[in-house]
Amino acid sequence: MDTSNKDSLTGRKECASALTASAPASERLHIVIIGKRNSGKSTLVNALTGQETSVVSAVPGTTTDPVRKAMEIPGIGPCLFIDTAGIDDNDGALGKMRVERTMKAVSGADIAIYIFTCCDGEEKAWYRRICTTGIPVIPVLNPGCPAEGLPDRHGREKAVMDTAGEPPVILNALTGNGIEKIYSAISGKLPAEHGDISITGSLAKGGDTVLLVMPQDMEAPKGRLILPQVQTIRELLDKKCTAICCTPETMDDALRSLTQPPHLIITDSQAFQQVWDRKPEESMITSFSILFAGYKGDIRAFMEGAEALGRLSPSSHVLIAEACTHAPASEDIGRVKIPEMLRRRFGDSIRIDIVAGTDFPDDLTGYDIVIHCGACMFSRKLMMERIASARRQNTPITNYGMTIAWAKGILGKVAIPVRQESV
Repeated sequence: MDTSNKDSLTGRKECASALTASAPASERLHIVIIGKRNSGKSTLVNALTGQETSVVSAVPGTTTDPVRKAMEIPGIGPCLFIDTAGIDDNDGALGKMRVERTMKAVSGADIAIYIFTCCDGEEKAWYRRICTTGIPVIPVLNPGCPAEGLPDRHGREKAVMDTAGEPPVILNALTGNGIEKIYSAISGKLPAEHGDISITGSLAKGGDTVLLVMPQDMEAPKGRLILPQVQTIRELLDKKCTAICCTPETMDDALRSLTQPPHLIITDSQAFQQVWDRKPEESMITSFSILFAGYKGDIRAFMEGAEALGRLSPSSHVLIAEACTHAPASEDIGRVKIPEMLRRRFGDSIRIDIVAGTDFPDDLTGYDIVIHCGACMFSRKLMMERIASARRQNTPITNYGMTIAWAKGILGKVAIPVRQESV
């Protein structure tokens, strides 16, 4: 490896170490590495991040579950690289599960890096399968992967180009040659909306006063604010708004301290009714969950899904889906409050299933509606994939905030954000 390339990789390593915690995983560009076993996926991840993130071994199948590593790429921003199991893992039922987890990682990714070694029929078929998911794919050729009877490098390069429709990035992950070209390819494959989605959209602009009403209960980590609150406050400050924070108990004092009513009030969904009853008539009101319905997903799909709530009955089957996993608490919105709300309205016979994290069923046809959390812990790509899955199966989908606003009879009165470019 020449000195300049070594210095560059060292700089990447220092950047990754210093900035890893600067952005949550859900806000990073998710880049998944795909290829056969021993194609050099783990070596590539280590070279990209400048750290020994993944275990490298000549033994096929060393990587089993996806391995994730966060870093910052200058000119691109926060990224999350995901090392996966080999697509050719045929080790019985366990191998099948590994490949399924690889495909789940693909479904939530923004970009895929696909490593070719020999460009045989299996690699070509898998490449085409990854492309059908709709995510941009960067073809990479690792000609240093040893195998007998393979065409020379130029023959393999032409075969990859014929398959991918574009020349592959030639990579030697062991030496680092080609790494900078991969960074350049990532920049060229960025989704059109990367970094351009606003949380508050058209609801808040520079100079507006925004009141944030945030319950600090068992669901709020002691000493910290939850992620949607932090991200919303940061965006309001970037927009040059005046952000005033309070709890439901101190809302009246906060309003009295202002010389005029706030332009917008953002509340936690569980305090909707309490805040609605006390808000000034001039002020718009929305919730963090509704804001994140547009920030992380398709707010129109959620609005359409909310209409299906009125069509539920005592025999309906409801799926409640959370992005994060945690031990349920007495004040939990998704596991406690929304189920209680549905049972009060439709009776105890209504069936309610609750899933968390990646445990989202592929088959939704047995459900009358899916009620999803705000997905602050998910990438937008993953949330949009869940929405698309529900639509393909004609299953309505909405979210926590809209469900609570509907139950309180104020859904048609709350402010809905219109997507616009972020500041």
